[in-house]
Amino acid sequence: MNTLRKIYCRAFQKAFKFALPFLPYRNPEVIGSVKSLPEILLKKKCDNVLIITDKGIRNLGLTDRLERALKGNNISYSIYDKTVANPTTVNVKEAEDLWYQSECKAIIGFGGGSSMDCAKAVAARIAKPKQSLAQMKGILKVHKKLPLLIAIPTTAGTGSETTLAAVITDAETRYKYAINDFPLIPRYAVLDSKVTLSLPPFITATTGMDALTHAVEAYIGNSTTPGTRKNALDAVQLIFENLDRAYTNGSDKEARKNMLRASYFAGCAFTKSYVGYVHAVAHTLGGQYNVPHGLANAVLLPFVLESYGDTIHSKLARLALTAGVADSSTPEKEAAHAFIQAVKDMKKRFNIGDTIPEIKEEDIPKLAHYADKEGNPLYPVPVLMDAHELEKFYYILMDKKQEDTSNESE
Repeated sequence: MNTLRKIYCRAFQKAFKFALPFLPYRNPEVIGSVKSLPEILLKKKCDNVLIITDKGIRNLGLTDRLERALKGNNISYSIYDKTVANPTTVNVKEAEDLWYQSECKAIIGFGGGSSMDCAKAVAARIAKPKQSLAQMKGILKVHKKLPLLIAIPTTAGTGSETTLAAVITDAETRYKYAINDFPLIPRYAVLDSKVTLSLPPFITATTGMDALTHAVEAYIGNSTTPGTRKNALDAVQLIFENLDRAYTNGSDKEARKNMLRASYFAGCAFTKSYVGYVHAVAHTLGGQYNVPHGLANAVLLPFVLESYGDTIHSKLARLALTAGVADSSTPEKEAAHAFIQAVKDMKKRFNIGDTIPEIKEEDIPKLAHYADKEGNPLYPVPVLMDAHELEKFYYILMDKKQEDTSNESE
């Protein structure tokens, strides 16, 4: 990245960090069970709600307890269950139409990050019906009160129940972009471990590593606060203590509960301190190839950490201490490398590979441009990179056989 652009990016990030104490950040009110929701809805005079989820969640019967609780309190509901991984503008439009057809008064995002992001985007469209989602892309372009928005995460990873972001994919161009504004933070987050018990091991692993990525990128960035650093460290400790347990025994209620807490803490950390190039690159892979976001983050994380070099060694050493993979006597560089190795070892235990086979070499310049556009100047990363420098991550992730074939054809 050229010097002038670096100066601009750092100036933008410093201004944003200076403004942090004055911005209307808030945490959602945490509810421990879906059974507590009817009382809240009735107090808010919301007797007709829209539940946004996906077919997988619905087929597993995970919404049944919520539906029974609503029926038992004479609260009407409609369900939109067509949300896809990396929710699209089409999903948002269909769910928005159902809201108006059913005359709903509140929105519940029930599922992983995709369902919650879709719910946020629908709420934004209801608040600003004359503005397209693309026009709300970026920072602080919603600035309107949303309908009552409740998030019920069924995965312990995305942290979307705490954040001001909704990430949406344009159904036509496959361009994936974020809408960031304070009204998108849900009013209530239901952290009910029972809805996560049936999560398959691989999804448990990738969403758990998604939460780890949130915590790590927030912690190593340049816009941390004492609060976000504590949240990130708490998340990392909980993940290293509980993710393997939840992976090997999905019925471990304590591990599931602790992973929900970890995801929540990590979400609180990156809402204020932002993420970095792991996310910028991962979002392009989700948009172009529909790669699940948690998987993309998990594959990318150690490669991006290594690329930052010694600029993050002191912070990685602190994370290593928190994760229990180093002690206070371990030299800083050694501890930093131990943390990266622990992430790699975690990937191996969970059968998460080092490549994204879908990547096509001809797509890389476009994808790197999108990653650059997302990450700069917003993300306060330890080392700035432009589109050309970001291309290396796509080549690292390319399936080696495909790369060899491309070279032979030349």
